[in-house]
Amino acid sequence: MRGFKTKMAILSTFFSMSLVCQLPAFADPIQDFYKGKQIVLLVGSDPGGGYDLLARLVARHLGQFIPGSPNFVVENMPGAGSILLSNRLYNSAPADGTYMGLVQRGVLLSQLTHQPNVRFDLAKFHWIGSITSEEALAAVWSKSAIMSFKDLQSRDVIVGGTGPTSDTEASARLLNAIAGTRFKVVSGYPGTSDIMLAMQRGELEGIADISWSELQSKNSALLQNDSLRFVLRHTTGEIADLPGVPNVSEFIMDPSDKEVANLYYDMKDVARPMMLGPNVPMARVEAIQAAFDMMIADDGFKQEAAKAALVLHPKSHAALEKFIAETSSTSDQVHRRISDILNPPK
Repeated sequence: MRGFKTKMAILSTFFSMSLVCQLPAFADPIQDFYKGKQIVLLVGSDPGGGYDLLARLVARHLGQFIPGSPNFVVENMPGAGSILLSNRLYNSAPADGTYMGLVQRGVLLSQLTHQPNVRFDLAKFHWIGSITSEEALAAVWSKSAIMSFKDLQSRDVIVGGTGPTSDTEASARLLNAIAGTRFKVVSGYPGTSDIMLAMQRGELEGIADISWSELQSKNSALLQNDSLRFVLRHTTGEIADLPGVPNVSEFIMDPSDKEVANLYYDMKDVARPMMLGPNVPMARVEAIQAAFDMMIADDGFKQEAAKAALVLHPKSHAALEKFIAETSSTSDQVHRRISDILNPPK
């Protein structure tokens, strides 16, 4: 009897130890970390802009695909075309996976073009994905005497800008350099909504680069009232709703300038980039990248985007990584040319 009890005690101990040994196999460190946590999504624009709308859409959906289902809060951080936001994420934000950024796409070329105050290495960010590509246009107010692209080449056109690396200013400098336009940028507007209001007040004549999807979702009244005249599209393909608007490539004659334009417009293919700081643990990076991929395939996410008239063409983190690699392998000639064009005047 004593031997039986001893054997049972040994078996019981062995069984208990085996259960303890198996516990780590069932533990989920990502879920354990994010459960009850809050993720701050920094967005490099003022409330109400296109980036802000997309950030808030992401904030409502991404958490459900991350183990532990963390809550999200959006924090707007406009300034210098998202260079300030990128500096913060790279240098001072918590590096534990509770801070991420949705930046203006000009940041993707800021290091290549030696923009001032850049304190980050793009190759060291962990890229999550891009919410959508960009169909963009140059537009003037309907009362303007500018009727066609050729008119942009014939006289100065006062346009608004939101920061040196933002498309509103970078596209103006690019077109002036490679297509002979005469945009004069008034910088310092917090967002494109402010530029639209300034155009209505007569302070500005137009904008060198405005998102078509943003106009549809936020400024549909301007479209219905024919308040804007579109004189150029920043895409290689047609915009179905705007037949006949000429493509920028039609006005670029120099072969090296065409290469510069290709690099710049490749950036628009990953137009709404999201990233994590460089020191976030890789397991958390991969969990968030996987969550992003699940989110953009989710019907609920797509349906809410459609209701808000947000046209999405999302890309995975691999597309962003490919573009960053492309910028680092450009020829010296293209590097110098695009740097000279996109660097704001001293």
